Order: sequence, then C-alpha cells, then structure tokens
Amino acid sequence: MALWGGRFKEQPSELFKKFNDSLPVDNRLVQQDIEGSICWSRALQQVSVLSVEEQLRLEKALLELKGAVTETPDMILGSDAEDIHSWVEQQLIEKVGELGKKLHTGRSRNDQVATDLKLWVKQRGGEILSALVNFQQALMNLAERERSTVLPGYTHLQRAQPVTFGHWCLAYVEMFDRDIGRLQDALYRADTSPLGSGALAGTAYPIDRFALAQDLGFRRPTLNSLDAVSDRDHVIELISSASVSMMHLSRFAEDLIFYNSGEAGFIELSDLVTSGSSLMPQKKNPDALELIRGKTGRVVGALSGIMTTMKALPLAYNKDMQEDKEGLFDALDTWEICLQMAVLVAEGIKVNSAATLAAAQQGYANATELADYLVGKDIPFREAHHIVGEVVLHAIEKQKPLEDFSLAELKVYSNKIEQDVFQHLTIESCLDKRQVLGGTSREQVEKALASVQQEQEELLPSKVTGSPAQEQIQVALRQVQQRLNAQKAAALSVRRAKMTDVDDIERIVNYWSQKGETLPRSRDNIVHDIQNFVVAELDNKVVGCACLYIYQTGLAEIRSVGVDKEIQGSGQGSAMIQYLLEQARHIELNRVIVLTRVPKFFGRLGFTTTEMTSLPEKVIKDCDECPKKHACDEVAMEYIVRVPKGVNDNSLLITKVAV
Repeated sequence: MALWGGRFKEQPSELFKKFNDSLPVDNRLVQQDIEGSICWSRALQQVSVLSVEEQLRLEKALLELKGAVTETPDMILGSDAEDIHSWVEQQLIEKVGELGKKLHTGRSRNDQVATDLKLWVKQRGGEILSALVNFQQALMNLAERERSTVLPGYTHLQRAQPVTFGHWCLAYVEMFDRDIGRLQDALYRADTSPLGSGALAGTAYPIDRFALAQDLGFRRPTLNSLDAVSDRDHVIELISSASVSMMHLSRFAEDLIFYNSGEAGFIELSDLVTSGSSLMPQKKNPDALELIRGKTGRVVGALSGIMTTMKALPLAYNKDMQEDKEGLFDALDTWEICLQMAVLVAEGIKVNSAATLAAAQQGYANATELADYLVGKDIPFREAHHIVGEVVLHAIEKQKPLEDFSLAELKVYSNKIEQDVFQHLTIESCLDKRQVLGGTSREQVEKALASVQQEQEELLPSKVTGSPAQEQIQVALRQVQQRLNAQKAAALSVRRAKMTDVDDIERIVNYWSQKGETLPRSRDNIVHDIQNFVVAELDNKVVGCACLYIYQTGLAEIRSVGVDKEIQGSGQGSAMIQYLLEQARHIELNRVIVLTRVPKFFGRLGFTTTEMTSLPEKVIKDCDECPKKHACDEVAMEYIVRVPKGVNDNSLLITKVAV
C-alpha cells in the first residue's frame, strides 16, 4: 500500500508505478533508513509521542529487520513497495502492527531520504578514501622500485628532458593527494543532519535536533529546513570529486598505454590486467587501462546529469531529485573499482630500463643543458637558446646526438664552449642538476621516498646534514610525510559516539583506568557526556574512544582517550586525536595541551613539550582523582592551533591518554 493513497480515488497505472517507483535504485539505503528510523523513534520518545515501551519495541523490530536484510539483501527486490522508505515501514507494521504506523509522526519522506543519503555518503566516502590511500601507497611502492630508472620526459608528446620513473610516479602521488583533500572537504560539508526538517518547514514536534544529529553520528544538524530537504550539494561535490580523480586516473592510464605500446616499449603490463585478441594471437591489450580511461566518461556524465537536474529546481523538494542517486551510486562504484584496478596495474608493471634510457638519450633532451652551460659563460639566455637551436638543427642533419660532437664542431657556434661542456651533456648531469624542491634528481626522489617510508622522528631537523637548500627540502618533505600520515589516519573509521556505544566506551575506559593510565569514569558519567565522545571502529567493532569536554569559551579538555590493547599501534589513537584537533580548529580553540606518558607519540603528531605550570587550576584539580597523583610521571606538551589577537593564553585543550 502506498504511503500517500488516502486522497486518491483510483490506483496509479502500472506504467506510472514502474516509472515512479525508485526501489530498484534506493534499496541500497536500507541500512541507513533503518538506522535513521531507530534514532527518530528515540527522538519521538523524548517528546512523549512514544512511550519508553513503544520505543523499545520499535527499536527491537528495526534491529531484527536490519539483521535480516544484512543476511538476505535480496529480500527487498521481491516487494512491490514504491521506495525503500515504504518497504521498511511495511515490514515494521508487519512486525509490530499499528504501532509501526506511529513511527512516521512528524517526519517526511523529504527529510528522511535526505538523511538516508547523507548517512550513506559518509560511509561510502570513507571506503573511497581508503581506496585512494591504497592507490597512493601502490604508486609509492612503484616509485621506490624504479626510483633511479631514467625515463624520457615529454611536452606536446615530444621528448623534452629526462626524468626518473620514480619522479613520474610521485607526480601522480601529488595529484591523488589533492583528490584525497577534495573528498575530505566534501565529506565534512556533508556531515550535517537534515532529519527534523519535515517536508519543508520543520517538524511541529519539539525535537532536539542537536541531540538527534548526535545520535545519528552527524557533527551538527542543518540550519534551514527549506535548504535541508532540497540540498543535493553533497551529491554534486562527491561526483565532482570523483570526476577530477577519474580524470587523474585517465591520465595515468593514458601515460601507461603509451609506455606499453610497441613504439615505446617502456613497460610490460601484467597478464592479470590485460587480454588477448580473438584473431591475432600475438596481441596483449592494455584493457584495464583503456577501461579506466573509458569509464571516466560515465563519471563525468553523471556530474553533468546531476548539475542539469538541479540547475532550475525551485525550493524545496521536487520529484526530479529522485534522479540524484543512480548517478551517484554508479559514479562512486566506478571510482572505487577503477582505483582498485589501478593498484593491480601498478603492482604488476615491469619497466624496460634499457628502452627508457635509450629513448631519454635521443631527441636532444640535453639541449637545455647546453643552453644553461652557455648562460654560465655569460651569454644571455635568449642568445644561448638561439645558438643551441642552430646546433640541434645541424645535429638532426647529421643524425647524431649532441654529446657525440667534437669540441671543434661545437666551437663553430660559440667560442665560449670549452672541453668542460661534455660533462654537462650526460644523462646523469641532466638529472642531477634538478636538485630544487620537487625536481627529478635521483637524490631528490630518494629523499621524497624516504620521507614517506621512514618514521617522522628520523627526519627531524637535528638529523639533517648538508647545504641549506637540502635542509629546506627536508623540511618540505617532512610536511609531505605529515600530510600522508593524516590522510591514512582519516581513512580509519572515527565517528561521533552513539548511545549504543556506551558499553564499549565503559569497557575501554575501565581497562585503562585500572592500569592507572586514565581517570576512572562512572557509567552515568559516560552516558551524560555521550554527545562529547568520539569512537574508533575496526571491522564494525568499537576499539577506541575519546571525549572532548568544553569548560568555557576557548577552554576544553580531551578526556578518556584509549584504544583496545591488542590494536595499539594501528593508527586508531592518532586518528581520534586528529579528529579532535580538527574539531578544535573548527570551534576556534587556540592551544592544545597534553598530559601524557607517551611523548614520542604526540611528538609525531606535532606536539612540543611545555611547562606543567601552564595548565589552568581547574584542570590541575582533576589530578586529585588520579591514582598516580603523588608520583606523577606525565609530560606536558602543547599543540598551537591558532593565535588570534586579544585571546587569553589560558585558552587550552588538555589531554590525558592511553594510546
């Protein structure tokens, strides 16, 4: 039965039903619809629309339905329900009878679908983030393996200057670094809850939308009901992020297709990602790369589709917006499988270093070095450029490389050329002179790779030797290391805590408080502060927790940070601290202070030691509850978030942890 049939005298035609129904597409939102319904039942109970007993019955039935769908997902598609929201409601009514009809009180399908989609986006976005980080790592592994392999660099598909294969890989590492940033930005903006906005004007019930958003795992509720139900910016941003990243994947594929060609012969692709010809037995086609290149078009097409759908829609919800999901689902599915395929491609590449070196030695790639040599002899660059152009023209006529010219032949073009010119014309010289930050020298590529593969403490300034320029390079590379570490941490699952996490939080806090590493907390205290907790998940199990307690403007404390002992060192502690540091930036805190017995851990996250006396009295007073208060062995450390003018230095964020 349709949810809207009361004012209609006739049933819709079968053609309209087929045209209108979205269940074949939006069935992917079933888990999110059930989770949203559970949270909505709690909100209704808080405003006395449901009794405690009714809410518990509904939640129990919804959890049973969630388990059944997880076990048998195909059970949905056999239904004639209009959409996933109708299907969930029908199943609920079958389980609990008339009580199931009360759940939709104060809620519209408009804010319901908007909420479901944002919940799905948050989960799917985290999975894509992991795929991006995995591909970056595959590129780093390939760069490490081929860090010294000479490769001809191209402009306009003409041989230009030699580079290294490792340097080529690192170019794509940078591209996908930006893709990760774009995805993170999009997910941050999507992290707002529309539930409670009703059809367009807000619900008539006094729902605490901040508490509801917290229960759903969002950072805050949306602030305008009209915008909340008609906003699809998060869909557009995600498909846009996918389109840019797919463009990068397509360029990666195109480079390798060219390198794999018979004309270049620079690489051989693995049998795992190639296919043969039905007619020509000698063929080995780069099908995986061609499909990545081809699938880019469908992702960009999805972006064009949603932009065109949304461009002229009036506020608020319109049925046109039902078309938002199919393109989004396909774009993100395509993006993820292309990233996975790109990892497989990168892992199986065999580089023909003899062919790449021979190609780099052709095409007069050392012509720029000859021009630079003349500049070093006090010849203006434009004149040097003209002189070398004439030399190259002669070399083409004679069909021989510049380094094979005799000194007498070169002196015809400039008497400033001496015997020392030949040391500037070698491939090694062309590469090694590119020592500038971001350059292609072997040393520079080695440093870039080392910055990612080694621990940050191995790259501290005190251990840097060499010229000031090398020190500047090391500083920049440490920043790259920090950024990549942050991205890997972001790929781990950290979210705002829910009431259903109380048992796990209590277990973790009790374990570490018994060890004397954190302050003890009662279950009632945890329940009272649940909206201030975040948790880390691994394989859908809560394995860590942390709490941000706000004292006053500019002053807060991170409490009860801990992770399960068996997964220490896996990055979950770092991920939670970085999540809370980002929250500190968002709410414009100024300084983060840590009381810790693991200073090396926080040093890797950018903290530095500070005086214990810098802590405010109200925080020091909490130490009275610490079992080690008479033999304190903690180190005070600080992290400067921002230093705005006129802000009191006592704006602090205090941390006691067991990571």
